[in-house]
Amino acid sequence: MNTLITICARGGSKGIPGKNIKELNGKPVIAYTIEFAQKYAEKHGAVVGLSTDSEEIKHVAAQYGLITEYLRPQELGNDTVGKIPVITALMDFQEKKHQKSFDYVIDLDITSPLRTIKDIEEAMQKLESQPDAYNIFSVNHANRNPYFNMVEENPNGFVTVVKNTGAIFSRQEAPAVYDMNASFYIFRKNFFKDRVPTTTSPKSLAYVMNHICFDLDEPIDLSLIHI
Repeated sequence: MNTLITICARGGSKGIPGKNIKELNGKPVIAYTIEFAQKYAEKHGAVVGLSTDSEEIKHVAAQYGLITEYLRPQELGNDTVGKIPVITALMDFQEKKHQKSFDYVIDLDITSPLRTIKDIEEAMQKLESQPDAYNIFSVNHANRNPYFNMVEENPNGFVTVVKNTGAIFSRQEAPAVYDMNASFYIFRKNFFKDRVPTTTSPKSLAYVMNHICFDLDEPIDLSLIHI
């Protein structure tokens, strides 16, 4: 089984400027994901690839052993470009470089680093057990539930429960829902062959983490997360 691990690190960030290389507990944020990827790759014989449009990020990554000659194309470097075209371009580059086709792509989000090897291994097993599935991604149980305590405003100005069935009167009765925590996504090659446009599709699976997974979005988050 040929596996590519992708680490995508755009240089620009509006929420936390330069967040991919901001210091977190004595190391750049990106270092945690690089070290995790290297550990997983060593155990499972995977290839690790970096996609960035920033020479500074390339330099920091190299200090932690992830050296690359790949530089993300300019047209994929703005904040309106989704994850899939970026991963696809990196995968194409790595397949040409290594002269092989990857069966799976594991994308690790730099700013959601609270993951374990067990998480990835169990998620991979779940994906392999469902031959029709395109991909699987990490989630946590949601604190709010659209069947019970989330509302949306209607055109008339009044609000209703988002998924209003009219028959749910307690949180315990509501179907389980999950927050996508962005820590990892695992894709089968068919996901890219069939040109699936987004990470969520009718053939997507979810891996429920049994621990906290914290996503860095705002400057204050850097003082809250501990690794």
